[in-house]
Amino acid sequence: MRYKEIREAAYEANMQLPKLGLVLFSFGNVSAADRSKGVFAIKPSGVPYHELSVESMVVVDFDGQIVKGKLRPSSDTKTHAVLYKHWEGIGGIVHTHSEYATAWAQAQRDIPLFGTTHADHNTVDIPCAPPMADHMIEGNYEYETGFQIMQCFQERKLNYKEVEMVLVGNHAPFTWAKTATKAVYNSAVLEYVAKMAWLTEQINPQAPRLKEALIKKHYTRKHGPDSYYGQS
Repeated sequence: MRYKEIREAAYEANMQLPKLGLVLFSFGNVSAADRSKGVFAIKPSGVPYHELSVESMVVVDFDGQIVKGKLRPSSDTKTHAVLYKHWEGIGGIVHTHSEYATAWAQAQRDIPLFGTTHADHNTVDIPCAPPMADHMIEGNYEYETGFQIMQCFQERKLNYKEVEMVLVGNHAPFTWAKTATKAVYNSAVLEYVAKMAWLTEQINPQAPRLKEALIKKHYTRKHGPDSYYGQS
């Protein structure tokens, strides 16, 4: 019963991925953290979504060590653990191989900020971290992926509390948020924006970036002290 809440949160969030068309077969994973206990619950490795249950969620600590669960946790567990350990305030992480976001990652390209849908969620292009160096690949690969993401944010001077998504070059997207539910939302938004950006470039390969006045307007109307989108 001690970890019931985060196991339920992880299960419910994972079950949203196939419903939203963000995963195929057993691809992808969601984790939900309890920072007061220093643990998170994550999807077990290689288990199809229709076979998942609350009890199958594996609880691990922020070093990636199993605390509770009979199954092997996701192969991406160490990436989640690194991000939880170093980025305070994150309560949920999602990793998918959704089609359009992954295509941008494989192209090693940031997703350009073309329109107001993108600006509703980010004021910058969605970053694509450079492909991992060989010595990192040959080492503790999933562990190093966490540092690959953090290094990208450090080099670009991005705030992970404002930009809650990234593409890992030649790999796929990761998103995060204060809760697992919001992290799934971010994954769905990322895929939607990735698809629209691709379509935009098909229609007009020279499409201009959204102008700053519209970026500022659309972001601030949904975020910050002067926001007025939605209900109070």
